[in-house]
Amino acid sequence: QVQLVESGGGLVQAGGSLRLSCAASGRSFSSYGMAWFRQAPGKEREFVTTINWSGRNTYYADSVKGRFTISRDNAKNTVYLQMNSLKPEDTAVYYCAAERSGLGYPRRSDYDSWGQGTQVTVSS
Repeated sequence: QVQLVESGGGLVQAGGSLRLSCAASGRSFSSYGMAWFRQAPGKEREFVTTINWSGRNTYYADSVKGRFTISRDNAKNTVYLQMNSLKPEDTAVYYCAAERSGLGYPRRSDYDSWGQGTQVTVSS
């Protein structure tokens, strides 16, 4: 497993931008598939986006496609989530997750390492 620590959350107005970071510990980070999930109050944790080990393949939930971008820097053991054109419905705790196959999957059950989460609040 890897240890994951998210940062970069905060309060932003609708239409604004934020960039989340997820720093990973461990030498095998570059072999992991990485993802972002989010959980709004009273709702289940949902998939946002994933990236494979090399960064060449990404996949997005329809709700964020065209607004969010996932990327990774394997030299820095970090994955990023650039969020643009934010909407109030994007308000949630955002979690970084890692899975061992390296392929990146949209299923929560494939991920066995999770960060503690970072709060994103979008005001209208």
